[in-house]
Amino acid sequence: MLELAILGFLADGPLHGYQLRRRIAHLTGHTRPVSDGSLYPAINRLVKAGLLDRRIEPGAAAAQRHTLTLTAAGRAELLRRLREPADLEISDSTRYFTILAFLSHLPDAADRHAVLRRRLEFLEQPASFFYDYDYDSDSGHGEDRPLRADDTDDPYRRGMLLIARATSRAERSWLREVTGAGAGTQEEGGEAACLLDRVCPDCGRLAAERDARYCGRCGTPLPSL
Repeated sequence: MLELAILGFLADGPLHGYQLRRRIAHLTGHTRPVSDGSLYPAINRLVKAGLLDRRIEPGAAAAQRHTLTLTAAGRAELLRRLREPADLEISDSTRYFTILAFLSHLPDAADRHAVLRRRLEFLEQPASFFYDYDYDSDSGHGEDRPLRADDTDDPYRRGMLLIARATSRAERSWLREVTGAGAGTQEEGGEAACLLDRVCPDCGRLAAERDARYCGRCGTPLPSL
């Protein structure tokens, strides 16, 4: 994702190397610090590939500075990477937010929404930090069941799950708003408008029916209308 961040920031305009490093550091934060040992080799690879242009200009104290500019080939590569992110770039939050930071460079709204819908589909799959094994004595088989916040007595694990649930719920709500997923408005009087208010607080699935009381996927009680 370092190369994507380089291409993305330079799509906004030319930068000196130290400016580029600071912007990438602010984006990735403390989770993935950027070192000179990783940044400059990446820049060199992109220059060699013809994706960046590096121009040397005099500095304030006669020191040379390198100004980096995105080439036409570099912009085309940036758009390709934004349009066709790998599965890990959708599921891994840090990688995904790097995609999101530069997604507006895609000129076609349909392409932007396609990426966002992939993220929404991922978030709507049942998931947890912790799992319990459910064994079916009749079939002799079992499967891992994701644990919810209410399923654990450990206060710290419960805290993890509550924070993750709130974050996921907020992101899913924003993604639906931007992409029009579950489209329908109260003014239209559509069933989808009612169902959009009946979202499972745990897994994010929309209610299958207007009068459904429980989530059809995980069994969690649904909020009332």
